[in-house]
Amino acid sequence: MAVVIRMKRTGRRNRPCYRISVADSRWPRDGRFLESIGLYDPVAPSEENQVVVDVERARDWLRRGAKPSETVHSIFKRAEVYQDDLERKPRPSRKRTGRKNVTAKRTKRLEAKKMRAERKTRRQADRVSAKRAAAKGSASDE
Repeated sequence: MAVVIRMKRTGRRNRPCYRISVADSRWPRDGRFLESIGLYDPVAPSEENQVVVDVERARDWLRRGAKPSETVHSIFKRAEVYQDDLERKPRPSRKRTGRKNVTAKRTKRLEAKKMRAERKTRRQADRVSAKRAAAKGSASDE
């Protein structure tokens, strides 16, 4: 079971409020959850009422291996949930080496794209010249 710490939306329309909850990653965002460990109210008038987090429960879930979402991670940093052993390690960037290789398929695809663009500009030029000729013909009739 992959456990995540994420926000569950509550509140009415145009007045969002979020509960910071611990849930299985397969469960729906606003559905089942294991435990609610905090509250985030972004439109609260005072700063101290915007974020309420049970720090000890959050640390306990992080020690057990629960993965926080990016937003919850930033909220936890502001609420000083993280200690030295709990800090989330950044993900290594993906190496996408095959992006710039010149292959036969890529060459064929680029050639086809170039041909489509040329045909499109030719059709557009033909339409414009036909309109101009029609306008010139109607002007000479009068």
